[in-house]
Amino acid sequence: MKGKTVVLSGLVALAMAAPDKYTLKVPNGLAFSDFRGYEDWQVVAPSQTDAANVMRVILANPVMMKAYRAGIPANGKPFPDGSKIAKIEWKPKQLTGAPFSAKAPDTVPGPLTEVEFIEKDGKRFADSNGWGYVAFKYDAASDTFTPVTLADKPPQGNDAKCGAACHRLAAAKDYIFTDYPKR
Repeated sequence: MKGKTVVLSGLVALAMAAPDKYTLKVPNGLAFSDFRGYEDWQVVAPSQTDAANVMRVILANPVMMKAYRAGIPANGKPFPDGSKIAKIEWKPKQLTGAPFSAKAPDTVPGPLTEVEFIEKDGKRFADSNGWGYVAFKYDAASDTFTPVTLADKPPQGNDAKCGAACHRLAAAKDYIFTDYPKR
């Protein structure tokens, strides 16, 4: 019984030592806690990025979903302040067991790799077209998130402007790549 108590005590200590994801913050104030509840936001669309070998689901908060349903950005209007997106990324994996076929396996999310967030606040992020960006990589071994860095692939700065350069490609759509597809 003594050995089991030691192991259990060790596991409890490890769990208590792991930082809470909601305490993470990057320069310029963008924090994981700014996106609390993102797991329950509505799906905008999935995304498969072959170049990075990741699968994503893009979620939006109620403010952004209302804007999408009103025709933004296709109608030429910008998303309102308070719009938020979460992008959850996984490595893809293939289902080859029954009832799926090994000849044409389905691709589904595998291990979690990263969570990215985008927030619209024209005053706070005026120098990045009104949008703040942050990305947190996930480490399964420690069950923790950490801000991405310039050492990561792809390299990313870990401040609120880290996605501004990439999103300039979508300037005509208020810097958002993902459309809200027909349902």
